[in-house]
Amino acid sequence: MSKHLNGPLFAAAGVIALAVAGMSAARAQDITIGLNMVKSGALKNLGEATETSVDIAVDEINAKGGINGHKLKVIKYDTGSDPKQAATATQKFAQDDGALAVIGPFSSGEAAVAFPVGERLGIVQIPNAASAPNLTGNYTYAWRLTADEGTQFTRLLNTLKKKNIPINTAEIMYLSDERVANISGTQFYPGILKAAGVKIGEPVAFQMKSFDVSPQVSQVLERKPDVVALAATPDSAGKVIKELRRQGFTGRVIGSQIFADPNALELFGRDADGLLIVAGFWADRTDQTRAFAKKYEEENAKRGLTSKKSPHHTDAWAYDIVYLLKQAMEKAKVTADPSKVAAERTAIRDALKGIRFTGVSGDNICFNAARDARLPGFIIEIKDLKWNLFDQHPADACTDG
Repeated sequence: MSKHLNGPLFAAAGVIALAVAGMSAARAQDITIGLNMVKSGALKNLGEATETSVDIAVDEINAKGGINGHKLKVIKYDTGSDPKQAATATQKFAQDDGALAVIGPFSSGEAAVAFPVGERLGIVQIPNAASAPNLTGNYTYAWRLTADEGTQFTRLLNTLKKKNIPINTAEIMYLSDERVANISGTQFYPGILKAAGVKIGEPVAFQMKSFDVSPQVSQVLERKPDVVALAATPDSAGKVIKELRRQGFTGRVIGSQIFADPNALELFGRDADGLLIVAGFWADRTDQTRAFAKKYEEENAKRGLTSKKSPHHTDAWAYDIVYLLKQAMEKAKVTADPSKVAAERTAIRDALKGIRFTGVSGDNICFNAARDARLPGFIIEIKDLKWNLFDQHPADACTDG
């Protein structure tokens, strides 16, 4: 057999080689972002559809030509709701995957551990659920498209006052082994209620693993409160609400956005009638929000997530983060050149400064000096197993971003 290829065969081989090389180069030029998400562990129920929202946004962007002519590629990491794994994910995205930015980590506990890693490696991270106070202030690469729990709970109390709902006395119940619920129940709720002139007793704690919350509920109801302020994840909140009703409480249960999940109605049942909570997203607000909600339900059905029929505000924020990054990347003129990764990560951070963004979460969204988004709030009343818009509050003015 000849050691040399004949002319036509050699030419064909050359064309194939060039085509393969071209394909490899095209793939190398994709803009890569990391998705630091929870699809297992304690926060699975709340966070598993974050992936759906991100995928919808990425598909929409790529269908319209991508970002600066480059396709958007997402590398995903399931932290299992473990803060240490969130830090590992950030490091992997930055050092192994060449990501230009990170969506997430999901929770406040994860963000507190992962933010220092992102700062050291110089990569922007934007969580879609981390709402504890003072998470971003010390880090220039940490931004949040989430609404602060204290701000949202204050809005809820303002609505109660505006609607003449009696709240002279209140009792607080909180989930002690979830970071934001703990902070809300021991710091936010007491301080905000006292400032509003509401009399409260000592907050009563319970845990995720608590099967029977009747002792804690009995303790609260002995004080005969007008309202019970609850800080808990949806599944834990459902247990408390049912027990409150079983023990004869007929007043309002209120809460900030921790358990404001439109898909949790089955967990609450009819015992939740009259429940007032704050959400960061209202699906029927605009044509854009309605279109997103429709795609969300359809895509989750395809994925077997049949319980996820309406977007939680964390899902809406995840969707918007993708478009926010797109806007910042276009402003920064990113090229996806592997030799410019560090510089382009910093350019994205700088492009976020002073940015204004409109998405499904709200219009003309801005960030304050601590890089926290200023977002609207929607007061939801649950009645007859349905979410009903009870009141709404605009985002705070953009003055110091």
